[in-house]
Amino acid sequence: MSRADLSQDAVLDGRGPTYGSVDTRGNAAIPSHESNDITPLQAFYARNKGLLIIFLSQMLLSIMFVGLKLMTVLDKPLPTFELVAIRMGITWICCRAYMFSTGISSPNLGPKGVRRWLIIRSVVGFFGVFGLYYSIQHMPLSDATVLTFLAPTMTSLIGFMFLRQPLSWKQALAGLTSLSGVILIARPAFLFRNGEIKAHVFDTTEAQRMVAVCVGLVGVLATSVAYTSIQIIGKRAHPMHAISYYSLCCVIMGSIGMFITGSEWVLPNRWTFILTLLFIGLFGFIAQVLLTVGLQHETASRGTLAMYIQIVFTVTFEYLALGTIPSRLSIAGAVIIIASAIYVAQLSKTKSVVLPIGDMEEANGLLDEQAQARRSDSESGGRGSNPQDIV
Repeated sequence: MSRADLSQDAVLDGRGPTYGSVDTRGNAAIPSHESNDITPLQAFYARNKGLLIIFLSQMLLSIMFVGLKLMTVLDKPLPTFELVAIRMGITWICCRAYMFSTGISSPNLGPKGVRRWLIIRSVVGFFGVFGLYYSIQHMPLSDATVLTFLAPTMTSLIGFMFLRQPLSWKQALAGLTSLSGVILIARPAFLFRNGEIKAHVFDTTEAQRMVAVCVGLVGVLATSVAYTSIQIIGKRAHPMHAISYYSLCCVIMGSIGMFITGSEWVLPNRWTFILTLLFIGLFGFIAQVLLTVGLQHETASRGTLAMYIQIVFTVTFEYLALGTIPSRLSIAGAVIIIASAIYVAQLSKTKSVVLPIGDMEEANGLLDEQAQARRSDSESGGRGSNPQDIV
């Protein structure tokens, strides 16, 4: 049964409300040119409002990632589990404040009928964000970020294996091609000379780098599974329900991870330490909200392509903050992975699209809703639905 069928059945059976729809027209309405007061700049903004908001969200997200990286170069670096717990704890507080201030229904447990899927999505989502943060700690930031762009291809494979969604040979070929990009980023010793590896890796051994790549790939897989669960949930839950479950689950599981591994909690000892942690949490939440709003003003294909500006911001900020320049092999691997991801996204733009972001999967649902709404409009003769903001 498809996600659309699940969502329709939920509404018809009275199991819960739907939470809004997106603007299927894609772009913001351009002001009427009957007025001579419209300037070219205003017209440009009206046509590209969604893209500009998405660009801003990606800039904030890249700044957040740099903040996470800075937490690893302290005299006493924060354990990955603690980073996840603190970052998601701040997100949970912001999310709860938003839900109660806007009067979202069922703010504590979420709508009945989807709570099981909200829990499943949250648990696998934790492994997704843990994999991302671990790879950020033990790899160059740009390399760790590029690995997240495998998510569209991975999601297509999972949909094919478990949801019986179609998978073309072109998508499969793009997936195999992207693996060559992963190899260029990982640079295993049995394929590359040791000199090539050591020239571009700082403070990590070849073994640590390989572990970081493997953990990052597990995170990408978990992110793809989380997105699949979001497809099943559909519009039966508000995006903030998913974020609330997800962030609280990360706090709990991160704390459990600290206990199981016997890791020592690193307490802030400088005001810059505290400010950096606060900015990491706030920027992550604001980036999530901006991304969601931006996607409501964009088509699925343009919105997805706009996501890849993140790698430009990441490389720039990593160089400014850490003085790190990606190696030639990393750049080649990034080009292969991003090109494969864009190709898969273009093949899927009339179906569903997944965003290449490790800890912001909720926004993926908006792109999928846009694709479904656009197909519904086409089948009904072009009648559009009234846009209603989700966030």
